[in-house]
Amino acid sequence: MIEDLLGVPENAIRIADIGAAFLGQRPPYQPLLDRGLGQLIAFEPDARQHESLRRHAGASAQIFPVALGDGARKTLFVCGDDTGMSSVFEPDEKALGFFNLFPAFGKVERRIEIDTARLDDLDAVPDIDFLKMDVQGSELSILQNGHKKLARCVFVQTEISFVALYKNQPTFGEVDGELRGLGMVPHCFTEVKRWSIFPTVRDNNPKLPFNQLLEGDIVYMKSMIDPQMSDLEIKKAAVIAHYCYKSTDLAIRCIMTLQDRGIVPGDAVARYIRSM
Repeated sequence: MIEDLLGVPENAIRIADIGAAFLGQRPPYQPLLDRGLGQLIAFEPDARQHESLRRHAGASAQIFPVALGDGARKTLFVCGDDTGMSSVFEPDEKALGFFNLFPAFGKVERRIEIDTARLDDLDAVPDIDFLKMDVQGSELSILQNGHKKLARCVFVQTEISFVALYKNQPTFGEVDGELRGLGMVPHCFTEVKRWSIFPTVRDNNPKLPFNQLLEGDIVYMKSMIDPQMSDLEIKKAAVIAHYCYKSTDLAIRCIMTLQDRGIVPGDAVARYIRSM
């Protein structure tokens, strides 16, 4: 196994899942937890989600009932529980009306005041190796207020918006610029969501899209073009690439770099390939 080949210790990879409510989808980091390679730090302010999160994350996970952001008090615009559209950004009626069904999805049922915390201010949270976010517009604020905790982060998977559905919501370009400032480059999309434009409906199904982009889940990695990373960080990147994204080429590039540094045996790449 790649972790044995590279000498990655148990529970070495510190994983942060921000907006961690379990909604039936297997998280990308689950293979690390299954193999005892990762420690999960989950952020989920909705207490109703904690029981199911604990069942699926395991007893060793740390769960913080905290809304991350810039540390300011915010208004949370609460939409239907099954829409996933509750946000500290107010839904934009004009933008919602551009798409079929979205005026109903983004209907605000109530408003509540919440406190947010800066990631960098949470002393109980260690530096993060692998970050996943699904936070309905707060991605940029979390990144901007988490530079210290994310300085050694090697992978980020985040939801990004091509079209702003909320007022003043940062979109893909702004989030991309912030991640590049942290030394990250895009690696892959795990999902790209399209949606049909109102009022045209395809095959009597308003959820069936034509071509209009809506949002996606994108993965960034710390650049391996001229890697400014420690040996252990490169080892962690190789393990994440292998188990979470099946990115064999990236894992091999990481192992080659470790070979060049004299950290692993000169036949490590060949041994990795034989083990697959």
